[in-house]
Amino acid sequence: MNSHILTLFSIILTIAVYFGATVLSRRVVSPFTTPILTATIVMIGILSSFDISYEQYSSAKEWITSLLGPATVALAVPLYKNREIIMEKLMPAVFGLVIGTLSTILSAVWISKALGLSDTIQATSAVKAVTTPVAIEAVVLIGGDPALAAAFVITSGIFGAVFGPALLTFTNISDPFSRGLGIGTVSHGIGTSQAVAEGPLTGAVSSVAMGASAIITSIILPWVYPLIQL
Repeated sequence: MNSHILTLFSIILTIAVYFGATVLSRRVVSPFTTPILTATIVMIGILSSFDISYEQYSSAKEWITSLLGPATVALAVPLYKNREIIMEKLMPAVFGLVIGTLSTILSAVWISKALGLSDTIQATSAVKAVTTPVAIEAVVLIGGDPALAAAFVITSGIFGAVFGPALLTFTNISDPFSRGLGIGTVSHGIGTSQAVAEGPLTGAVSSVAMGASAIITSIILPWVYPLIQL
């Protein structure tokens, strides 16, 4: 198949599959019908069936990924509309962000150590909760693997998007601000896409938490990680 035709086919297929996944999530409400999860599984199955390699699909992936910039900027709209609420709760939110970010780093490394995993995996797991570009750069500072970090970040984001809202509901956390703060802190962009579906305030707070947790992680990680290893 011609490369241009394959790219166009892959783009259309990806959009169609994700659209179908969103329809399914509305009709069957369950953590396991979260669009990002079902769309990923279906796409892997289809690409494998057609014997399309990741390298062949990558051109379509790059085109779709280029839309992340405008999509991220678009999050500024609900952020601006809810700016008064966000500013009102800014101080407790900052405190929660710092504690949440630190907790994700500590828990990931300690669990890896308890399981007897290698030093490389321990270091790489420390950045699983931040967005991929930051994770790839930050993990180098503590001796982790950038490629593995990307995989950890994506996996963490999917798990957060799938189980995060359900866990928050189970623990009776219904406040949109709190839900957005929790999801954005530990599930970066993938979780934020699910938070946006819950409402404009949840999505706006999640987008702020996503960016802030990445900044906090990049600042404290080089200082905190060596202390964890003592």
